[in-house]
Amino acid sequence: MYGPPVDLSFKDISRVTGALSEVPRSGMRPLHTNSKGKYLSCSLRLSNNSIADLVGLQYTLSHFLAQPSKLGWLDLSFNKITSIDPVLCELTELRVLYLHGNAIWNLSEVDQLGELQYLHTITLHGNDIEAQNGYRNRVICALPQLKTMDFSAVTREQRVLANVWRHCNNRGKDTKESLQ
Repeated sequence: MYGPPVDLSFKDISRVTGALSEVPRSGMRPLHTNSKGKYLSCSLRLSNNSIADLVGLQYTLSHFLAQPSKLGWLDLSFNKITSIDPVLCELTELRVLYLHGNAIWNLSEVDQLGELQYLHTITLHGNDIEAQNGYRNRVICALPQLKTMDFSAVTREQRVLANVWRHCNNRGKDTKESLQ
């Protein structure tokens, strides 16, 4: 099950289901299939396409992967994704998620990824959210199990600073709400 990624990058795909008619790119390591023709891999690469949303992701995973529920690595970088779709939270074994180079604009959407208990690596740089105040702190708070964010290690000091940041921001909200 630890074969190379099913690579559907650079295929000019505009919808996730558009991948269904594509043949994965061949790499240095060959892809192996089971008796049903499904790939023995727990990784999928859909980077460098024109995908705007994740409608049909589960169906596409089932089409290509022998064990779609075991997906551990998903690369959706350099697409046109504008929001973090809740379908990603259904990928309970996900460990690595690349979303860099998209158009995600709502930083609070990262919070929902907190359900992914095994997620240890995420990339979000190159999205509109990167320019928002507290970007790194917010992501580290939302995903306390992270080891790597934007190809940079999450240090113990950053976790402490993120928790202080969260405490200060929550205290400010509590004060504002009590004044209203």
